[in-house]
Amino acid sequence: MNDEVWVLGATGRTGRAIARHLAERGVPLTLCGRSAARLAGPAAELGARVRAGSFGELLAQLPDAAPPVVVNAVGPFTTTGPAAARTCPPGTHYVDVANEIPAFEALFALAGVAEREGRTVVTGAGFGVLAGESVVLRLVEDRPAPQRVRVAVMPSVAAEAGPVGPALAGTIVGQFPEGGRAVRGGRLVRTAPVGGTEVLHTPDGEAIPTTVAPFGELLAAWRASGAPEVEAASSMVPGGAAVRIAMPALSALLRVPGATRLATAGLARVPVPAAERPRPHSWAHARASWPDGTVRSTWLRLDDAMDFTAAATAETARRLAAGHGRPGAFTPGALFGADLAVAAGGTFVPS
Repeated sequence: MNDEVWVLGATGRTGRAIARHLAERGVPLTLCGRSAARLAGPAAELGARVRAGSFGELLAQLPDAAPPVVVNAVGPFTTTGPAAARTCPPGTHYVDVANEIPAFEALFALAGVAEREGRTVVTGAGFGVLAGESVVLRLVEDRPAPQRVRVAVMPSVAAEAGPVGPALAGTIVGQFPEGGRAVRGGRLVRTAPVGGTEVLHTPDGEAIPTTVAPFGELLAAWRASGAPEVEAASSMVPGGAAVRIAMPALSALLRVPGATRLATAGLARVPVPAAERPRPHSWAHARASWPDGTVRSTWLRLDDAMDFTAAATAETARRLAAGHGRPGAFTPGALFGADLAVAAGGTFVPS
């Protein structure tokens, strides 16, 4: 086994940022992508090695190379996540930034294999999942499981000029073919594609609408809290009446064979202009209630959500490379606790 962490998708915005944070932490790197020419500049800057090839070709090299950690920044994660995690040889740990519930379910199903092979699988090592589960973990520490939890994430991201890209496009499109999800009576159930909207008032005085939607932080919050009633919301989902009327038809359309793939490919090519962050801070909020009537809530404040994602993923990979993980399949907070969010730049703010 060599000592270099592989970053798959190292020429994309997320992959580049993760690689930079890993280099800052002194982690030896191999940058992986389709184009050796596009990898050459970042590799020279970071002192990294290069492996070029298609996603499948790179996976085929994994068993022989056996790096300590593979970081996957290639979407859509419903496809790439299970493929990469299954291909990692015994002793090679896996990390991705997925936020699609089907991707989470597929990777959690690999827990037994990972345990037998002595490796760690971490999914959702980005803003939405880590920030969301961290506020829940902070709320329920030293308490019995609550009855009800609502978690909401409110990213603020500076836009880089260029296409949306397959990773983000896959996360956006991948949420909706199967409709919405919520935890009811201790079970994951189907709901309307988008749910109710609640305006949250942040500690610095902003009013941010958040709408219930089927994102990966739902599963993370459920596993973190053990609550029988859980819902997850985001400020990135429009919550008007027109959206609630249109979403069932869109969900049905995306269930047509091939439609999700085509929609993801089309959205990935959509150009995005450069723009400053819309708000000074990104936020995550959780509110929990217990059968005795106790209600608690808390906030996590951070700056750019994309930078938090890169820092959190890099810190997760660094810890795994240093031998601090344990065999199985996890979300990042479940493995390393809420303090991982602090290490990635977050600050807890009591309500």
